[in-house]
Amino acid sequence: MSNKKTDSEQILAMEDGPILDRIQGPNDIKKITKEEYPLLAQEIREFLIENISETGGHLASNLGAVELTMALHLSLDLPEDKIIWDVGHQSYTHKLLTGRREGFHSLRKYGGMSGFPKRKESACDAFDTGHSSTSISAGLGMVEAQELKGESHTIVSVIGDGSLTGGMAFEALNNASKLRKNFIIILNDNNMSISENVGGLSNYLNSLRTAEKYLDLKEGVYQSLMRSGNEGTVRTLRKVKSTVKQMIVPGMLFENMGVTYLGPIDGHDVTKMMKAIRYAKRVKSAVLIHVLTQKGKGYEPAERHPSRFHGAEPFDIATGMPKKMREKANYTDVFSTVMCKLGRQKKDVVAVTAAMPDGTGLKRFRNMYPERFFDVGIAEEHAVTFAAGLAAGGMRPVVAIYSSFLQRAYDQILHDVCLQELPVVFAVDRAGLVGSDGETHQGIFDLSFLASIPNMTVMAPKNKWELADMLEAALEWERPVAIRYPRGEAYDGLKEQRSPLVYGRSEVLVQEENAEVSLVAVGSMVKTAETLCRRLTEAGHPCRLINARFVKPIDTDILKQVQGSKLVVTMEENVRNGGFGERFRELLDAGVPEEKRPRQLTVALPDAYIEHGNVDILKKETALDPDSIFQRILEALG
Repeated sequence: MSNKKTDSEQILAMEDGPILDRIQGPNDIKKITKEEYPLLAQEIREFLIENISETGGHLASNLGAVELTMALHLSLDLPEDKIIWDVGHQSYTHKLLTGRREGFHSLRKYGGMSGFPKRKESACDAFDTGHSSTSISAGLGMVEAQELKGESHTIVSVIGDGSLTGGMAFEALNNASKLRKNFIIILNDNNMSISENVGGLSNYLNSLRTAEKYLDLKEGVYQSLMRSGNEGTVRTLRKVKSTVKQMIVPGMLFENMGVTYLGPIDGHDVTKMMKAIRYAKRVKSAVLIHVLTQKGKGYEPAERHPSRFHGAEPFDIATGMPKKMREKANYTDVFSTVMCKLGRQKKDVVAVTAAMPDGTGLKRFRNMYPERFFDVGIAEEHAVTFAAGLAAGGMRPVVAIYSSFLQRAYDQILHDVCLQELPVVFAVDRAGLVGSDGETHQGIFDLSFLASIPNMTVMAPKNKWELADMLEAALEWERPVAIRYPRGEAYDGLKEQRSPLVYGRSEVLVQEENAEVSLVAVGSMVKTAETLCRRLTEAGHPCRLINARFVKPIDTDILKQVQGSKLVVTMEENVRNGGFGERFRELLDAGVPEEKRPRQLTVALPDAYIEHGNVDILKKETALDPDSIFQRILEALG
């Protein structure tokens, strides 16, 4: 990133101080002059780089959306007008321009400012987001709501070219085509390239078609013809106009859907974008402004490696390298290695991801077996049914999707995979608490919704070796299988305890004949249970430790193991409602006579949306850390 300033900029900065200091709340940006726009954009980028290098966060997407956000704030009156950010990870500049500068020191930290729009955080955040392809639907709903209330504010939905690959976005566009009132959609395109001559011609035509005199003339002609009963002439004129546009105007996909298209426009030219927004506000229908931006703009490492700076850990500004290098492999790394090995051994193994080859660890598989790798874009529903088709066609698909995003494909898992008992393997990454991304990204519901589906098998590994064993076994079974594993460093303890994986069977890790307490742990909680088992035994409460392995089906032999205990403790990194603990309680009540039945303590997450923050802090706050569980067990023992 260049730090050079012109002499006039340096003088301006010395006389008035940073322009950013003058922006203390919504609409303050309108007080600065047109000549100051470039300097403000530079200050915003410097601020974001400096702060995100300390806290971590989404950098590349925010650097690319600086001028776009400035143009929106200069053209709208917030909070009366509304901006809905698709996904929302590009909203940092929006937060700066609405008076939340002081909150950046606590960005994505527990109790601090969210990395996504949050209605409870500011009246200028119109809609809580975190998943993709939702902004057009939400914006359309707001347009109709204010029409019913007799209001006439401007509603703008901002969506990226990646999010537009999600089917929900096109469902909304199809619905928006019926609108006869203003609704602005901004397509933030940082991927596609369009030649200059087409862009120049398009910009000229857009200016002509949306100029004030043109709009008034077009509407006046149409209304006069309609009043005189010449509806056929109106239809003919519209057909001729549409045919001409299809020959020379880009974006006819949107035009054919009934959405007016403007663009492409340089997304780093504030003045041009303000002009386009001003034009768009006059259109009495849905209008899409196509804006071209560059991810990571203004910071060379992010420009070169935008994917690495999508969700960045704290980094050194000079080099762009993370401040803390990862020493041990994480579960995603282990999955990646095993998939490559299985790809070599089994020619029918294929991999499917929804726009996350890097995040899910499938990049190496793609490089080694490109013909057996499928990236379907941000379309989880399609990914699952596509995998079902692959399975029905004789292949063995592995679908790698984050837990939080797999929720979007529940219907497809239920009807298209499990109803037919097709052998699709789901690699459910980022299961459990994920930390700084917060409520929309915590993977704390998958045990509940997956175990509710007939014909589904659900497993969770205790360490990295068990993940490898489970993946290999799942590809041998003729049934749908989900393997859920957490974000972060892969546990490498209990290496010596690697008993053969048998379908539907648990694993006893610590056996005490006269155990007072039996711990039955799921996946990531085995590590915590191992610590608790040792502490309880040292405290005079002999303990047994069981690795559940299977959440569905639950091993009924566990009932025999726990009958002599006073207390059985189930442990899972999932919400209580519908989780392993609740299902185990049903099994315990039905399978063990009351006089032999131990009391059960269910250790799980509360039935709530859990905010952003460090995972260790979140576990302590939700009583899922070793100390909290230890105290709960002592209290339960009386």
